[in-house]
Amino acid sequence: MPQDARYLPIEDHGIIGDLHTVALVGLDGAISFLCAPRFDSPSVFASLLDADRGGVFRIDPQLGEARRKQLYLPDTNVLLTRTLSPDGVAEISDFMPVAETEGVRRVVRRVKAVRGDVRFELRCAPRFGYGAVPHRAEADSEEGVSFTPEDAKQAGLAFLRLRGSVPLRVQDGDAVAEFTLKHEQTATFILEACAEPHAGPHATQRYASEAFKRTANFWREWIGRSTYRGRWRDEVNRSALVMRLLVSDQYGSLIAAPTFGLPESIGGARNWDYRYTWVRDAAFTLYALIRLGLTEETGRFIHWIAERAGEEGDGIPLQPLYGLDGCHDVPERELDLEGYRGSRPVRVGNGAAAQLQMDIFGALMDSVYLYDKYGEPMSYDLWNTLTRIVDWVCDNWRRPDHGLWEIRREQRPYLSSRVMCWVAVDRAIRLAQHRSLPAPLVRWLEVRNEIYRSVFTEFWHPRKKAFTQTPGSGVMDASCLLMPLLRFVSPADPRWKSTMEAVRRELVDDSLVRRYVVGNGETDGFADPEGTFSICSFWYAECLSRGGDLQQARFAFEKVLGYANHLGLYAEQLGPSGEHLGNFPQAFTHLSLISAAYDIDRRLDHAGWGA
Repeated sequence: MPQDARYLPIEDHGIIGDLHTVALVGLDGAISFLCAPRFDSPSVFASLLDADRGGVFRIDPQLGEARRKQLYLPDTNVLLTRTLSPDGVAEISDFMPVAETEGVRRVVRRVKAVRGDVRFELRCAPRFGYGAVPHRAEADSEEGVSFTPEDAKQAGLAFLRLRGSVPLRVQDGDAVAEFTLKHEQTATFILEACAEPHAGPHATQRYASEAFKRTANFWREWIGRSTYRGRWRDEVNRSALVMRLLVSDQYGSLIAAPTFGLPESIGGARNWDYRYTWVRDAAFTLYALIRLGLTEETGRFIHWIAERAGEEGDGIPLQPLYGLDGCHDVPERELDLEGYRGSRPVRVGNGAAAQLQMDIFGALMDSVYLYDKYGEPMSYDLWNTLTRIVDWVCDNWRRPDHGLWEIRREQRPYLSSRVMCWVAVDRAIRLAQHRSLPAPLVRWLEVRNEIYRSVFTEFWHPRKKAFTQTPGSGVMDASCLLMPLLRFVSPADPRWKSTMEAVRRELVDDSLVRRYVVGNGETDGFADPEGTFSICSFWYAECLSRGGDLQQARFAFEKVLGYANHLGLYAEQLGPSGEHLGNFPQAFTHLSLISAAYDIDRRLDHAGWGA
């Protein structure tokens, strides 16, 4: 499909946020995605998904043919977008102040003429309720415009107010301005989103300067607590800062990605909503944070997970994903939006919440095990809850499910689910023995051994000499890479070595790894192609490291690092030309980067390798 000039490449964006929601800012200086006031609220800007009807907040320096650059202030989530031409240089500083008034989200945009006199055109064009809800725009002063959606309270929509240090006017329901800044002059714009009409601060240079300093200091102090001092520190720190942006300050939960509807193939149907919290992300989140010494967020997330584990279900102890606040109901529906470069349908909500995914119980137990080891000791009440869950796993581990990849077709017995059931029982046994906790250890040991044997007898493919996705299928699945990472199998085991060879042969292309081969919809129910999965690529590099092939591990890891965008961010997938695909940025990818970097760096040091 030819490139649609109305849409920037997905990778041509940066992200800012305030721990309640985020905004995507393009290299063209436009905010093309923002849901407010929460991550999972309806969008107010979504031109990334519908260039004509999605809504956008654009500040455009009139410098003709110019180069565009973006960078973060070091160790912060303050984003600078520069436009450079022979006629002048313009800079936009974008950030969302943290620790602000409860219920009010703010985006601060500071515009500066760095060199020469620069004329700017501004258009703030919100489109409420995923572009479906009309609104009223009113100039409440020469420098302020308020936007009120119809039936805002009933629909849970935000009220918006834009204030600027230059005059604004209303045009066709949008706030617009044209202004010229002389050399070194600045202008400031503050966009507020809240559940109720709110006056807010005046958009003065003083407020913007104070908020800028406070926000930059917050991020620098936070990342300064990291204990990681190894190789690739810049990449690891940026991944940690991205991950922190996606943790809800209100609830302590981590969303998988801040966007919805970005396609896994252009024009394809795999367009999902990732603005929710997946249980399986828990173990990877805790592992990454613990390795960086950032334990405060670890404790909040484990308590959020523990609350979900203690809830009464419909016979199944956990569902795969929840809303930020732990809500169970996240119904999936399709929106009347064009989709990124025509990729439809655009979905919100996620039907995978109703799936059976057996791997989540291993993720839960591994996260609790890690937190008990590196954080707080196990509580009596939590242990009782976990004992009930592990007993359920012991009774149900053979049940077919939809698997780690949430495959939307009939349930099957998946290798990753079986291995994670083993992890669930294994970590429970370790916890009980380490903490002398009451447990039916005889039964758990018997079940753990039975699950282990079933993996080697049922999922081993003698002809392929590899562990395959389902029994007898012959389909290679990159989720098998979790087996040594979760200590199910030794990296030196001959069966694992031959499995790695099969992965390399069938799924790896220049260090990039596909999750499986899509063949006419026979694998997951969708026929359209997809890219390589960056999380699988980092898993592969870490597996090479754990197997002792440090030179190849480093080579593969650094090759994948080269596919990050200009800011060090990753979407879920990479397309055939290295373009980013899927929701952006994705927490899981950045967590796996941290894990791989930590392991490879540690082993290189142990082997006496230099930097």
